[in-house]
Amino acid sequence: MENRSYGIGQRTGERSIIAHKVLRNTYMLLAMTLLFSAVTAAAAVGLGVQRMNILLFLVGAYGLMFLVHRTANSAAGLLSTFAFTGFMGFSLGPILSAYLSMSGGPQLVMTALGMTGATFVALSAVVLVTRKDFGFLANFIFVGVIVLLLSMLGAWLFQLPGMMLAISAGFVLLSSAMILYETSQIIHGGQDNYILATISLYVAIYNLFLSLLSLLGMGGGGDD
Repeated sequence: MENRSYGIGQRTGERSIIAHKVLRNTYMLLAMTLLFSAVTAAAAVGLGVQRMNILLFLVGAYGLMFLVHRTANSAAGLLSTFAFTGFMGFSLGPILSAYLSMSGGPQLVMTALGMTGATFVALSAVVLVTRKDFGFLANFIFVGVIVLLLSMLGAWLFQLPGMMLAISAGFVLLSSAMILYETSQIIHGGQDNYILATISLYVAIYNLFLSLLSLLGMGGGGDD
């Protein structure tokens, strides 16, 4: 019995060490990819790049994300990760340019950035401090993605710009749920690949920032 208890305790300790390593590597890579995205976004703003064709963006984004998942267990996964996040940052540049050209635009962008950072830190702290398992959010996230994508399609087909307010709010909730879920997966051993964990958190932060920026903009942040 004692040997069995010792074995269980040893395995638990090993899982804890692995989870800590994955979490540390994830946060290090996440910080580097966010910085790289900021550089590529700034380059796009400085070069005056026009907004990318939606079809080209979707092919590029999903193609590179597919590449990341295919190479996540090899050294090439890091290159794929930076290619994906660099592309996403570059595509963000024209959007930032549009907001920065508005009256009060720089303050609006900085507010959205600050809110995004504060939200990420707060949600991560909830998981890391309470150690609660948020695995139950998986179904909510899956359904939420489908509902929001269909809503976006409907808003585009039927020209319903007012619906974008609700969609942006929905993405804020969905992105927050993704941060809780992915962080929980890491510390509870459900995610042991730091590259895939980084990509999941990056996408959540990216969508959270864009959604908050959209909400602040529609709220009159750029009015004269």
